[in-house]
Amino acid sequence: MSPTALPSEALPAAPSFNLLAWLEQAHVKAFLPIPILALLAPVVWLFFRSTWLELDYDAQRERQKTLAAGKVDLRPALMFVIAGIVLTMQEYYGGRGTYDQFIRPWLAKQQAVYPKLVQLGRYDELYGYAWWSLTRVVGYVVIPFAVYKACFPKDSLLDMGLRLRGFRQHAWIYGLCLAVVVPSMLLVAKQPDFGTYYPFYKQSSRSWFDLLMWEGMYFAQFFALELFFRGIWLGSMRKSLGSMAIFSMCVPYAMIHYGKPYLEAHGAIVAGIVLGSLSMKTRSIYLGFLLHVTVALSMDLLALWQRKALPAVFWPGG
Repeated sequence: MSPTALPSEALPAAPSFNLLAWLEQAHVKAFLPIPILALLAPVVWLFFRSTWLELDYDAQRERQKTLAAGKVDLRPALMFVIAGIVLTMQEYYGGRGTYDQFIRPWLAKQQAVYPKLVQLGRYDELYGYAWWSLTRVVGYVVIPFAVYKACFPKDSLLDMGLRLRGFRQHAWIYGLCLAVVVPSMLLVAKQPDFGTYYPFYKQSSRSWFDLLMWEGMYFAQFFALELFFRGIWLGSMRKSLGSMAIFSMCVPYAMIHYGKPYLEAHGAIVAGIVLGSLSMKTRSIYLGFLLHVTVALSMDLLALWQRKALPAVFWPGG
């Protein structure tokens, strides 16, 4: 051994590479979605290109008929305006602030009369999310469907993705999409903010009753969301915009995910395109809804499991 050499045990250890720590660096995390989206784009295009082409052919024929009749299709304009109004109302009046200012005081009065029925001390947070879920159902379903039917009474609302025909024929796509989504979900689950972000309802771990009530509200707003973005939005616009109806829908759909973990917000872009294309391919929102709630429930349960917070009792306090 040369006099300048060090014993093997004295050699400094090679620095280990921590992939998760590297991904969390701001300059890496900010641009990470771009190569991911670039890699996914050809796959999505290959899978749905025939659906997009069919939509564009149909839209071209419909536009020619409309122009030949000297008319203008006002459906896209109506839906853009409805979307702007509904999403703005939800942002300003569909959250905890409105609940605390108006709904909670009303519930307090009801609790004084019906103390066993209304229990603010125990379920205040759950009541807040009930208000959130209700505003989504009203905003995504009741208002747009009522206004649309009033403006276009001859259009069938069943054509807005509500038909069950062909559901079983395309069920295999659900499994294929799930196989692609699960690895992405596991990647998101490794983010440090994932475990503290989900479930939204922080009392979900208190009891199975709390968790089930929360998931019921969560599923209701997901169904309403699918009815709006993949149902009436695409159903009303596809004859004028063709496949571009899908991409126009992705803009507000991605924006309603602001505030969620960064990678998940970007994932909403891919999810919007895939779920929208799936809806147009099957002419139904149901497969997309099932995929959405499966992922949502899995993320909630995964987050609870990661921090060892799955419920231990059925009733709170019991």
